Amino acid sequence: MKNPTFIRLTDKGIYCIPGKFYIDPWKPVDLAVISHGHGDHARWGMKKYLCHRFTKPILKHRIGEDIEIQTVEYGEETIINGVKISLHPAGHIIGSAQIRMEYKGYVIVFSGDYKTDDDGLSTPFELVKCNEFITESTFGLPIYNWLKPQEYSELMQTWVQQNRENGKTSVFIGYSLGKAQRIMKSIEGRGKIFVHQSIGKLNEGMESVGIDLPEYETLNFQESLKSTNGEIVILPPALFDSNIIKKIPNRATAICSGWMQVRGSRRWRSADAGFAISDHADWNGLIETVKATEAEKVYVTHGQTAVFSKYLNEIGINAVELKTIFGDEETTEKELIETK
Repeated sequence: MKNPTFIRLTDKGIYCIPGKFYIDPWKPVDLAVISHGHGDHARWGMKKYLCHRFTKPILKHRIGEDIEIQTVEYGEETIINGVKISLHPAGHIIGSAQIRMEYKGYVIVFSGDYKTDDDGLSTPFELVKCNEFITESTFGLPIYNWLKPQEYSELMQTWVQQNRENGKTSVFIGYSLGKAQRIMKSIEGRGKIFVHQSIGKLNEGMESVGIDLPEYETLNFQESLKSTNGEIVILPPALFDSNIIKKIPNRATAICSGWMQVRGSRRWRSADAGFAISDHADWNGLIETVKATEAEKVYVTHGQTAVFSKYLNEIGINAVELKTIFGDEETTEKELIETK
């Protein structure tokens, strides 16, 4: 190790000491460098935000129109108090970024949440070599291995076709930010797509910065839903088994989540199908990424931190757990599913 680390974990979040900024902080700070727009990484109360330009409309929508945001492109270098920082595609959701920090020739990369498979919408994951790598481990167990995007897309399309033949409306349940757009892409061309207002608002924000999404219509639940018959509806998890979803006649419901891979988590008895698709890297994706960074030290921030860091040490990679509060989005989804 040529130089000592220049980051520190504080009660506000991960702090870049010479740069005097925080990475995805969970308490108000002067400058927050944001990896992506999910609520556990992008919070209210910062004096100034720095993020990729695709993330700007997401933050405006979710945090507030009046927040101060500086945007950058992928790979664009910015110097903050002597620290060279740049954002690189994380492949997690649209606009998601790994945060590369370089100080006196020493490089630390914060991955945020990431996935290594190209979903056809998010800018594909880019490997960044570094001295220290801060990784997530949401699905850091060997049991999590995802199908390739084309494979799960074919399964979803087949399910939609079967529902259509049976006179049913296909209702997919997935996060408004990230998962919903992947579902749209996976079943594009297989029927008219209707989305809940929460998804429609985020879609509009993405389209405002040039993201090309599949054609869709925002659904108004105050009006007749006859037009959805035999078509496709996408709703956020909070509406699963709600009175709103019950307004859709002749529906077949599918939950889309990485947690669907484990039979013990398939507590979706009131759903008709489950598709194990995730916006996070699976076990092999995590391992291959950590190795490829050639990092001398690895911090494991959230998810299966104990198991994953232990495994990394067993294969000769210096890894430690870093206690953060990231991961709420997936946890909320998991809890929602398991309580059904």
